[in-house]
Amino acid sequence: MIYPLCALLTGQVNALGRRGAPSGIAKSPVAGPIMLGPTGFEGDAQGDTKHHGGPEKAVHHYPFDHYATWTAEIGPHARLAEPGAFGENLSTLGLTEDVVAIGDVFSLGGAVLEVSQGRQPCWKLNERFDIPDMARRVQTSGRTGWYYRVLQPGAIGPTDRLERIGRADPAWTLRRIWHCFYVDRLNPIELEALARLPKLAEGWRRHAERRLETQSVEDWTRRLDGASEKNRAADGKVSHEPG
Repeated sequence: MIYPLCALLTGQVNALGRRGAPSGIAKSPVAGPIMLGPTGFEGDAQGDTKHHGGPEKAVHHYPFDHYATWTAEIGPHARLAEPGAFGENLSTLGLTEDVVAIGDVFSLGGAVLEVSQGRQPCWKLNERFDIPDMARRVQTSGRTGWYYRVLQPGAIGPTDRLERIGRADPAWTLRRIWHCFYVDRLNPIELEALARLPKLAEGWRRHAERRLETQSVEDWTRRLDGASEKNRAADGKVSHEPG
């Protein structure tokens, strides 16, 4: 199937929310074609390059399908008036975590993209929406969006359309992976399969291996709430989440 873009968005680094943290989450629609390279779009930037961007997270896709559900849950919100609320580069209708799988390949304009991993929401969504637990809400809902790696760089415009042209393993939907990481969190059969899933980003495969080795679930506090290193050290909490 073919999916027209609702929006193609990029953004530069700016101070975010009351913390003033550097972030590229605020993105705006582009008017014409832009180049997509191995690590992202021309004119797009990240404030935290350790946890955002890079070859396995070159492009962020968030379904516009979810906006109505968020409005129903949190009420009318200015951020939900148009695409871009979740820091996405691509917005479409008809593609969600239920039907998109790791290793799915899409053509878009002159580029070719491959689904690499789900999005792990972070505390910057709390600042973006001015809702203290927005990141936790996103994680709990499974409406997280996903990332692509770039198989073929090329120019992409806002009127271009996504077309799925290949699938590695349709059984490994993003919803299934979310369920494994955040619901049935220590299922050895699923974790072993994830650790061997070749098209899944390396960080997520290591994440599955670590859970198998430790038989424990990593702490999400810092990522979701933005807890400081000092406070986390005092609590004796250690995080080993994938990037």
